[in-house]
Amino acid sequence: MDLDLVDTLRTTGAVRAFRNEPVPDEVVARLLDTARFAPSGGNRQGWRVILVKDAGARTALRDLYLHGWYEYLAMVAAGLVPWAPVTDRDAEATALAEAPAFAAAGAAGPGFAETLDTAPVLLLVLADLAALAAVDRDRPRYTFAGGASIYPFVWSLLLAARAEGLAGVMTTMPVRAEDEVRARFAVPDTVAVASLVVLGRPERVARRLTRTSVAEFTWVDRYKGAPFAP
Repeated sequence: MDLDLVDTLRTTGAVRAFRNEPVPDEVVARLLDTARFAPSGGNRQGWRVILVKDAGARTALRDLYLHGWYEYLAMVAAGLVPWAPVTDRDAEATALAEAPAFAAAGAAGPGFAETLDTAPVLLLVLADLAALAAVDRDRPRYTFAGGASIYPFVWSLLLAARAEGLAGVMTTMPVRAEDEVRARFAVPDTVAVASLVVLGRPERVARRLTRTSVAEFTWVDRYKGAPFAP
């Protein structure tokens, strides 16, 4: 499939609804073969991938996903950004008490999360910590710089999927259950869970997305200075 690069960048959104069609291993291999050219610090290519195919493993991954998902929904309903580093912890705790209600609603009306195990492709993306130059490692806040060597690979996977007529979503929810994911998939302590990429043939064709304007997040010379709007 021939795609215009700029149009592809403007239309590759998160897709969570897929047709009931399998994706051949040969196609998945092509996606990974393309994504491996993503940039990474020192070209160390610290990504590691587990293609989850076993039914029992898929069910286990879904169940681990759901706990964090219902907590996420409860916090969103309370007007919070889930797990944001500056979120008020007392307000978060109050919101989390409502998570069981969202679990009950999910059981009554299954959606993407509840049917995660049936998605055509599940790629568990891991990060080899020995390969990450986490320059903010010792900052008195949470570290995220190391992700710059992993998430471009994930984005490349999603772009490569578009070229195959596929679509999907990157979700970091399994990180909430990292210890359990490590145990289930024999992941060593020196390797972190970075994301789960879910892929398939979309039920609907992607359309142009809506985003904030450049002037709303880009300023000249200082934070919230003059908007960059040539």
